[in-house]
Amino acid sequence: MAKLYFYYAAMNAGKSTNLLQSAHNYEERNMKTLIFTPKLDDRFGEGKVSSRIGLERDVEKFEGEDDLYVWTAHEHQREKISCVLVDEAQFLTPKQVLQLSLVVDKLKIPVLCYGLRTDFRGEPFPGSIYLLGWSDEITELKTICKSGKKATFNARLDENGNRVTEGDQISIGLNYEAQARDVFELDKVSPIDYQIPEAN
Repeated sequence: MAKLYFYYAAMNAGKSTNLLQSAHNYEERNMKTLIFTPKLDDRFGEGKVSSRIGLERDVEKFEGEDDLYVWTAHEHQREKISCVLVDEAQFLTPKQVLQLSLVVDKLKIPVLCYGLRTDFRGEPFPGSIYLLGWSDEITELKTICKSGKKATFNARLDENGNRVTEGDQISIGLNYEAQARDVFELDKVSPIDYQIPEAN
């Protein structure tokens, strides 16, 4: 039975490695996959999924206006698609998450999405909000903070390794560090205005 899957994690948890391994597992059984990555993520070149352990592959690159249902249906008519995989899925638009849901429900093709939940201020990405809300299965891929705790947030760092707390939600090419929530200091970077009241 086809399902919509969302595999989420902080940076450096092996999301792209996991995606490439999943694609390999299908293709090893002569089952065709369709792999998408956002065009805006050009850190390793446009249309590439690259893992930090050296695995790399050319894939289809999408933009915000692309209809991923129509794209998949067209490819499926040409040659049966057994699985759709999406790297950096936090950059999907809400409409694209709906389109991928329909790939599962109407075309009966499983869709595996890999991405971040939140940005460098702890704010959810729009695509991730809908993936968390609509996916049939949600799995956390774990990584470790320098404190030794499980890392769940991504701190943005400048070229000198200093913390950045202002800027656009999407900024490709900067350095990020996976951190536990207490190390991340959510109350200092979140746009939600709250301070612990002083004791009376």
